[in-house]
Amino acid sequence: MLVRILLAIVAVGALCVAYGVFIERRAYRLVRRTFAILPAEGPATLSILHLSDLHFVRGDRRKSAFLASLPAADVTVVTGDFLAEPEAVETTVAAVRAVRGRLASWFVLGSNDYYVPRPLNPFAYFRPHADRIRRPARRGRSAELRAMLEQDGWRDLTNLHDLVDLDGLPVELLGLDDAHIARADLRMAPRKAFDRFGLAVMHSPDSAPEAVACGYGLVVAGHTHGGQIRMPLVGALVTNSDLPRRLASGPIAFGDALVHVSAGLGTSKYAPFRFLCRPEATLLELRRAPVEGGPSRANARAAQPQ
Repeated sequence: MLVRILLAIVAVGALCVAYGVFIERRAYRLVRRTFAILPAEGPATLSILHLSDLHFVRGDRRKSAFLASLPAADVTVVTGDFLAEPEAVETTVAAVRAVRGRLASWFVLGSNDYYVPRPLNPFAYFRPHADRIRRPARRGRSAELRAMLEQDGWRDLTNLHDLVDLDGLPVELLGLDDAHIARADLRMAPRKAFDRFGLAVMHSPDSAPEAVACGYGLVVAGHTHGGQIRMPLVGALVTNSDLPRRLASGPIAFGDALVHVSAGLGTSKYAPFRFLCRPEATLLELRRAPVEGGPSRANARAAQPQ
């Protein structure tokens, strides 16, 4: 009897692994979320397509086809980790060409864009980031990726603070580099124009608390993959972030601000597996806040797979 139970457990585990590798990690979906957070002045609506952690490899046709199927947005933001291997720069730039925004196309980079990804002991993710052993990393093709994206009309927001206009909406824009590898320059964060809508863009959500404290009303980030492996009742097992595991993905209310952490579309090529955490792109549909009571933080519509 015990042998049968053990064999059954092994069989179920094997099926879960096969499902995560061959089905779920490629089960891309579009999630639409609506938030009433825009100021009364400016456009009544603004759509932001939030993509993150694409982790492209060469010849990634299925992911490219999914991107090409996405609806057009006013603004497209990619919050880093375009690459799963440096050889995929050309594939990546060609694939994201289809999702450029009507008004703006913005990006920041992540650690997998700066450095060549390599295998990592999965149990290392259970240790605090500060306690992990640092190993020398080989530089990737981030300069080429950045240059090719900019030639295609994308704007690099790395450690940038700017005032922009989006279809009549005055925006104070913050872009931060990857805090996970200590590249975020928080000296750029303090707000200067509080009469504008504050929008912060970053790869790791570890910089989100500082951005919220500075007064940015909307923060978009990625990096966590939503945990990549989630368990019933438990949620994400690890997030590779300093934030609590319950903040691994989705819209998060930080006081009067809204933080959106994308679950991402890809995985490391050395861990091609997702479980109960489908890869996703998110269309953030922003509306004017109700006049009474100020901004409404969270009015999230149910996920709509496509």
